[in-house]
Amino acid sequence: MGKRVLRRKKSALRRLAGVLYGLLVALSAVIVALYVIYNVMKEEPTMAAGGSPPPVASGQQDPQTSADPQGLTRKEGTYTVLLTCPDVASGNADTIMVAMYDTVNQKAGLVSIPRDTLVEGESPGGNRYYKINSSYHYGIDELKETVSDLLGIPIDYYVSIDVETFPKLVDMVGGVDFEIPVYMDYEDPTQDLYIYFQPGMTHLDGQEAMEVCRFRHNNWWKTQVAYTDVERTQTQQQILTLIAQKILSQPDNIPGYIELIAQNVETDFSLGEMLWFVEPALGFDLSTGLSTATLPGDGEVTYHGWTYCYALYPEETLEILNEMLNPYTTPITLEMTNIVQAS
Repeated sequence: MGKRVLRRKKSALRRLAGVLYGLLVALSAVIVALYVIYNVMKEEPTMAAGGSPPPVASGQQDPQTSADPQGLTRKEGTYTVLLTCPDVASGNADTIMVAMYDTVNQKAGLVSIPRDTLVEGESPGGNRYYKINSSYHYGIDELKETVSDLLGIPIDYYVSIDVETFPKLVDMVGGVDFEIPVYMDYEDPTQDLYIYFQPGMTHLDGQEAMEVCRFRHNNWWKTQVAYTDVERTQTQQQILTLIAQKILSQPDNIPGYIELIAQNVETDFSLGEMLWFVEPALGFDLSTGLSTATLPGDGEVTYHGWTYCYALYPEETLEILNEMLNPYTTPITLEMTNIVQAS
């Protein structure tokens, strides 16, 4: 009797082992299929100055670099991206940032451009504008061109994320823990926007993170706090960095993040180009490789009747450009930029 029980146990174990083996084979097949799809679909991004450089003969310029129309040479594997978020009420840009990612040396810069930064622009319809955020009113391409002209560098790609998609991204990473810098008490029923936070460390879900990023000041009849536009951009940079840290710590969820961006974010990245960045990004160390800054300037300038324009400090701005955003093998000069100064 004991021997029969033993045989049954062995038979059951064999069947279980067969099922597990079959699952393992199926899982391996799925992994191999996904790996093949990833390698087939991913495509190396192109550069703004005429795209990826063509192959060259031996002894000529490295085919992984690209010379733009000014004759300057691009660094190998270095790309620039415009990041923006539209203002729901005005149609202008509420947030403007430029990122540079050097995939070879694993260095990145994230620089905020204050929304009231002084520029001299003309829309496709001939209208003049003197604050950089107004250029977005005429389309993302106009903002992209204005930013490129201001900084003297090509902008390879843009990503425009709206106030509905940003909370979804934050919720996907599980929220972020953030130190609220000041007392926040603001409401605008016309935008269905209600912001209330006490200073201190708190866990923010997607909606709350969006509210903190959008906060500029308290309603005039409430307690006022010292909170400049520069500090606002620093808050946005810190929250974006926290989101990036969460994403890079969850490599298994990256396909979901890419799907969210591809379906809900306005961008000129192709799906294949987004996939290409996965591999270098997974090896990126945010604690040592990322530098952030906000372009310095004077926010009390009046220009052509426009008040509270933000006039950049040329020398300080140039230093940040060369340290964090320069995609060239040679330094950016002031002559390459178009930093407007109020006379």
